[in-house]
Amino acid sequence: MIETLKYLEMAIDIRQEKKVLHKMSDIIAIVFFATLANADEWVAIEIFAREHEEFLRKYLELPNGIPSHDTIQRVMAIVHPELLQKFKALWSEMLSSDEGEKVKKILAIDGKSQRGNANINQTANHIVGMVDEDGFSLTEKLVDEKSNEITAIPKLLDDFNIAGHIVTIDAMGCQKEITRKIRKKKADYVIALKGNQPILYEDVRLYFADPDFLINSAYHKTTEKARSSIEVREYWQTGDIVWLSQKNEWAGLKSIAMTKNTITNIKSGKQTSEIRYFISSLPLDINLTAKAIRKHCPGRRLRLLLGYATKDG
Repeated sequence: MIETLKYLEMAIDIRQEKKVLHKMSDIIAIVFFATLANADEWVAIEIFAREHEEFLRKYLELPNGIPSHDTIQRVMAIVHPELLQKFKALWSEMLSSDEGEKVKKILAIDGKSQRGNANINQTANHIVGMVDEDGFSLTEKLVDEKSNEITAIPKLLDDFNIAGHIVTIDAMGCQKEITRKIRKKKADYVIALKGNQPILYEDVRLYFADPDFLINSAYHKTTEKARSSIEVREYWQTGDIVWLSQKNEWAGLKSIAMTKNTITNIKSGKQTSEIRYFISSLPLDINLTAKAIRKHCPGRRLRLLLGYATKDG
């Protein structure tokens, strides 16, 4: 990404050198990153830059800090459009390359019910939000009840530029229209699969229940030790889905996956296991798929990031 950003240094700066406090290439990069986060006004771009200054300093010089929104607006008025078009093309090429895998973000969509506002006449409000893998809340929607997540998720996807990233969603969002929306916006998905899609669920379950198919699937395993337990996470993924009857009904579907989480209590020796299934537009890449499934956990912290207490504490 650093090499791609260096292209911005080719911008012709016609400002008076002695009055220049902020590099033109830095300002263009700030605007680019801010628009990726859906900032579409000069003040919003400045706010974005100030809130993410630590991140921006990893790639930009920013010798005099973050420029004001007025400075950003004035500088962008003199930037040649062809340079911006060329930079966007280079950025797209970078995202499509192996290097692009390093900047792909995992964006978890999750819903939580607000605690304390329910009464006899109304149910608790439900918040649906998008959180990145670092735990930053990106956007959210308030819905009347959990069942409305299905209609809220497409609107949520429209609020943020998800191109080049991986969207993870629980089984509630396992809908054909949602996968079409994600692929149309040039992103990938890893979505949990349960009984709300009974035919697809049963086909995937039976596939991984066959020992021959399971042993030929890509495999990844992690072990973590907590204070009183050991958790073993196992992941299987296959791109062998030509047999899947509904394959063409799910936009960009390229692989299916299964996870098995086994927790052993160190003192008692008691074990509990959970098996889950997933569909994905990612090609066969067990490490990336396992990361996407594991990183969905920031979505479970949505209640903290949005400032709401929830039913599950």
